[in-house]
Amino acid sequence: MPGTTPQPTSATRTRSWWGWGWADAHPDDAECAAMGALIPGTLAHPLPVPRVRDLDIERPAVEPPAGLAHLVATGPRERAAHAMGKAYRDVARALRGRPGRIPDLVARPTEEREVADLLDWAGERQVAVVPYGGGSSVSGGVEYRGDAHRAVLSLDLTAMGRVLEVDAVGRAARIQAGTLGPSLEDQLRPHGLTLRHFPQSFEFSTLGGWLATRAGGHYATGRTHIDDFVQSLRVVTPAGTSASWRLPASGAGPSPDRLFLGSEGALGIITEAWVRLQERPTHKASASLAFTDFHAALEAVRAIAQSDLSPANCRLLDAGEAALSGASHDGSAVLVLGFESADGPVTARLGQAVDLARSHGGRRGGVDGVDGADTDAAVGAWRSAFLRMPYLRDGLARMGAVAETFETAATWDRIPGLIEAVRTEVGEAALKASGHPATVNCRLTHVYPDGAAPYFTVLAAGRPGDEVAFWDDLKAVASDVLHRHRATITHHHAVGRDHRPGYDRQRPDPFALALRAAKGALDPRGILNPGVLVD
Repeated sequence: MPGTTPQPTSATRTRSWWGWGWADAHPDDAECAAMGALIPGTLAHPLPVPRVRDLDIERPAVEPPAGLAHLVATGPRERAAHAMGKAYRDVARALRGRPGRIPDLVARPTEEREVADLLDWAGERQVAVVPYGGGSSVSGGVEYRGDAHRAVLSLDLTAMGRVLEVDAVGRAARIQAGTLGPSLEDQLRPHGLTLRHFPQSFEFSTLGGWLATRAGGHYATGRTHIDDFVQSLRVVTPAGTSASWRLPASGAGPSPDRLFLGSEGALGIITEAWVRLQERPTHKASASLAFTDFHAALEAVRAIAQSDLSPANCRLLDAGEAALSGASHDGSAVLVLGFESADGPVTARLGQAVDLARSHGGRRGGVDGVDGADTDAAVGAWRSAFLRMPYLRDGLARMGAVAETFETAATWDRIPGLIEAVRTEVGEAALKASGHPATVNCRLTHVYPDGAAPYFTVLAAGRPGDEVAFWDDLKAVASDVLHRHRATITHHHAVGRDHRPGYDRQRPDPFALALRAAKGALDPRGILNPGVLVD
């Protein structure tokens, strides 16, 4: 069934060019100051909101191609908004007026042929092409660093934002890569279907971005990475277009889709994909349990992950993270459980999971959802904080505070030691570098039968005027801890440029050799997202 719904745009709200999300959703000066007062050593007054007109933006080094000029923007705000992603270090650089290399051109192709034409033009003129979806990268994946190219083109795919075809029988859809999360779900809703992939960046990220970064989404167990939903891909490369067959499964050699999933635009530009869908869930229930012993809580989560219950949500917040989100006020760790289904009630499965958690010392909270009897305040507080947290991070950054996260994954036997080592060593590094203590919290975002994905939050006073270098030092300490414990440098935030040192240490040498060869074959002029994955 063909789709015709265009990508909707907001006529009343403006995206922040320098920080997360909507410009009108950021904390005001008073709220920033109140948050900063909670962290010793922060600034007395918030840094001003940065303005594009205060940046030193040079004229574009190249003119757009004549036949494609109608697709290209060269205005200062468009270019500044495409210069960086939305990591803490990006926000801190913008606040100090140091955004880095600003792209010369921003192109918004509307069809695949235009993508290919832009790549041909860029290759002939040695112009770097940095793919850009929603711009929510938190690992340096959408910026250009270096000076090896005469100019930089930011290739914004959001004008390619349609659901092109829906196969209701096979529960799948062909979707353009620039489709933003809310638009994707709006276009699927009339068909009673959903991709049900909800990363925290859902509102400001695209299908192509999820595919290019192997994003993790809504589910804490079972199918959670975007990889699990892919049937086939179309990818435009300087060497030609790769179009894999749409199949439920195949054993025909190495998967062509796997080459491009997680390639972050370094091997080609994903233009569309067939993805697996499901019926929209109508039955939901959730509950929270409090634990006085965090290690007992870890055992409870492992037991649930190794059962066949498959909760949609199984997030464990340590005492600090629970307090930060408002889910607990008595020093307890909190486990948030959630179940959903399109087929029938889920309260029985929720009850079994709760019983497992209680057998490990969990104290029962309330129940929330369509099938539940009452409201669980801890679950509601966590949901609200989850969506609001990136805005609060930017407010703290205005106070000179470091407020950032990083995530990883490891096997269960390494999880307790890994979490303890990160808390201790990152905390000690912050105190030594700034003279002020740091708060290092942890939550588990995704759990598997054989391991889990710890997600760390670091709050500390930065070094005034040197906040980025301070965070980079802390991140280097954290990366060393992860490597020592054989934990991945990233579970779902991609490699980008920020994680390259850790990624280079993690991947096997023969694989690195093959990846460089693939880069050379598909992108012989080295224009695609230079510096990502391989040099």
